[in-house]
Order: sequence, then C-alpha cells, then structure tokens
Amino acid sequence: MDFDVEKIRQDFPLLSQKVHGHPIVYFDNGATTQKPRQVIETVRRYYEEENASIHRGVHFLSERSTETYEKAREKVRKYINAASTNEVIFTSGTTGSINALAFSFGEKHLGPGTEVIITEMEHHSNIVPWQMVCERKGAKLKVVPFNEKGELVMAEFKKLLSDKTRIVAVTQISNSLGTINPVKEIIRLAHKSEVPVLVDGAQAIPHESIDVRDLDADFYAFSGHKAYGPNGIGVLYGKEKLLYDLPPYQGGGDMVDCVSFEKTTYDQLPFKFEAGTMNYIGAAGLATALDYISGIGLDRIREYEKYLLEYATMKLMTVSGLEIYGNAAEKISTISFLMDGIHPYDAGMVLDKLGIAVRTGTHCTQPVMDHFKITGTLRASMAFYNTTGEIDRLHAGLHRVREMFG
Repeated sequence: MDFDVEKIRQDFPLLSQKVHGHPIVYFDNGATTQKPRQVIETVRRYYEEENASIHRGVHFLSERSTETYEKAREKVRKYINAASTNEVIFTSGTTGSINALAFSFGEKHLGPGTEVIITEMEHHSNIVPWQMVCERKGAKLKVVPFNEKGELVMAEFKKLLSDKTRIVAVTQISNSLGTINPVKEIIRLAHKSEVPVLVDGAQAIPHESIDVRDLDADFYAFSGHKAYGPNGIGVLYGKEKLLYDLPPYQGGGDMVDCVSFEKTTYDQLPFKFEAGTMNYIGAAGLATALDYISGIGLDRIREYEKYLLEYATMKLMTVSGLEIYGNAAEKISTISFLMDGIHPYDAGMVLDKLGIAVRTGTHCTQPVMDHFKITGTLRASMAFYNTTGEIDRLHAGLHRVREMFG
C-alpha cells in the first residue's frame, strides 16, 4: 500500500516515547488524537511572536492576531465547504457547539407539544443538552433505535418524523461502535418535513471528507482535538439564514454592537455567537491541523484506515472469547469489544502495563451499553499513524490478558 506510515509517525513526538518500558501503542484516538510537530510549532510560535487579544486593538500585535484568527475561520470554511465565513462559529469543542445550539434553538423554536429527535447511539454531549432544553421548554425527546449490528433502524426514524418535530440531532459516526450513519439520507427525509438537522461530526472530521453543502446539513459540530489540532477549540457551522434567526447563547464582550443599561444590540454573524475572548491560538492550531490532514489526503487516509480496521478485526476475532460490539457494514477504524468473563478495566490495566493505550468504560454512550445489556467495553480506535505491528502487539496483549484471567 502506498502509504508511508513510518514517515508520518516522525511528525508526532509523543509516539516515540515508552510507557512502562515499552514503546507506546496509542489506540485511544476516538477520545483525542496526538498532535503533529506542525501544530505544536504553530501554537508555540503564536505565543512567542504575536499573542494579543483579537478584534479589540489597533496596535500591531492585535491586528496580526486578528488576521491569523480570521484566516483560520476561512480555512475551516474551505475545509467543510461552507458558503460563507459568517457560517463558521468558533466554540470550545463539539460539546460547546451542541450546547450553544440546543439553548439558542430551544429558546426560539421549542415549547409544549414540540419534539426533538436524536438516536440511541448518540454521545452524551448530543443527548443531555437536548434533554435539558426539552425539560426547560416542555418539549419531548424521541429516540431512533439501532439494530444488533449497530445500524440505525431508518424505518423507525421515518415513523418518528412528524409535524411536531422541530429538529433532528444525529451523530455522523458513532464514537463507541464506529458506525457511519446515512446522514445525507436522514437530512433528505427531515427536509421533506421541513425539519432542520444538526450533525455531530466529532468522529467524522478526522476520517471523512466533509462537505456541508453536499450533505445539506443545517448545523454541523466538531472538535479540533479529535482532528490532530489543539484542545479547547471547536466549530459550529450553521446555515446563515438559520443562525441569523437564533438568539445568542452567551453574552459578553465581542458579541455586542451597542450596550446600554436600557438595551443591548448584538453584532453581526458570526461574532454574535462568540462572546468573550475566544481561543484564537487554538483556532490557529486547528487551521494548521486541517492543512496537515489535507496534505496527506483524506482519500489516502480513508483507504489506509480501512486496511487497519480489516486487519485488526481479523486478528481480534482469533482471540478466544472475544466479542465485537458494532459490526455495521460501514464503519471507521474503531473496534469496541469484550473478553468473556474479564472486566474491561482489568483488561485495560494489563494492556497499559504492556504500553498499549485503549479506552475502557461506556465511552460517554451509556444508552449503547444498555442496548447490549453490558456495563462497558474496551475500545481500540485507530488513526493513520497506527501500524499493523501495533495491532499485532494488541493481539498478543489480549492473549496475555486471557492467560492471566483464564
């Protein structure tokens, strides 16, 4: 395969270290990704050379910092193919984006007798904010189930859509099952009923080419740290006409036009939704991360990660008593599994002593675990800097777990 993973790995300093005397194997990319030197250098250089608060000064550093911040917004716009930078709002991450939309949209459009549709496989960040706003506004939350393979039951989604539905919020890719959902079809069906759709793209942004106009998504949320960028930065995309109609989520500096004790008027998009001093250095780092991904090529990344998924699935299926949860026909390089009779925390701790980092627990998707009547899983989530040799080490580590616990 024409993919020089060893050359790519040289860009990621953390991958060269040892844990408990073993070279680290990092299979927790679904939680957060490691950062290439290019991103680290961008953040370091910003602090050293141009750190100043954006939008509020006429001095040299402030103007240069503002220019870098707005160039990052344009970079995001281009990366997801938004129509305008007015549609790109910087947030603290996917959770911040969804909370902002749930509050603002709920204030404008939800009330008694109205409904919000989500799915059974959502991350807690796309469940709890909608529960909160439904409770506050007297609306109801409806849930689309998934089948035993981890695929949404689209027939049930069609049944739930009604004249009471005000918004659909759905994950593009499940963080615990790896399922790639048919969001384009979900959006098409929702739009037939004139219902807007929020797509949680946290897991999709590092793995898939995202074109919000091709999807026809009304809102789209993602985090920088899941896409090889800094922590504490994210994006909420929204169609301009919809964002224009929504009230701001937070008040404070930079989102205002004019303030008096009698009345405050708000700034234009996208600044109306960016209260306070934004994470402008995180935005610059995110722009560099998107450049880095583009430089490798998402088509090549997708092909290589598919190869990793197939190889890992084949290897793990040879481990005695191991069961994989989430076997959708379309999925990313994420495998959730259990070993019969062995608690995932115990297995995870043994793997850690072997230098192998996997995630254990519910992965912030407790309803998914309830669906399968389990308390949690081990999750190996792979990225383009992982190798088949690392999968072999995971495979050997799981055999060691089996030997220890019987």
